[in-house]
Amino acid sequence: MNLRTGLGIDFHSFGTGPEFWLGGVLIPFSKGCIAHSDGDCLLHAICDAMLGAAALGDIGHHFPDNSPEFKNISSRVLLTRTNELIREKGYCLVNIDSTVCLEEPRISPYIPRMKSVISAILSLDSGSISIKATTTEKMGFTGRGEGVAALASVLLKSLA
Repeated sequence: MNLRTGLGIDFHSFGTGPEFWLGGVLIPFSKGCIAHSDGDCLLHAICDAMLGAAALGDIGHHFPDNSPEFKNISSRVLLTRTNELIREKGYCLVNIDSTVCLEEPRISPYIPRMKSVISAILSLDSGSISIKATTTEKMGFTGRGEGVAALASVLLKSLA
């Protein structure tokens, strides 16, 4: 069996932006992410991990942040397109492990819904998706509440 691993990471600053999307879920919060798309840090990290595992470059290569086509696009669409790219290359997802770093808001109540959304987009059993949350103990930009970071690791297997 041909297996490949990938690692993705993404960061977004908080601003007075309209909405805070994470893991494909709209989370009530007084701030939103400053971004060209909807700024879903978790889905961006997952996309990067998937693309990296398939040796397809990164999210910026496929969905550039200076393209009008991707202005305000839902990251759920980007994840769908990323999944299509890895399948075209002959791979499918085995599992996702991810961590979101932020001080607030608390996202644990939203994690089951995030897993459900990601599972539906990728046709992957939700039991193969791990989403964890942590703080940085008030250190750095996430600790000061200035933004969010997400890391994702994926395992792909060959369809052949």
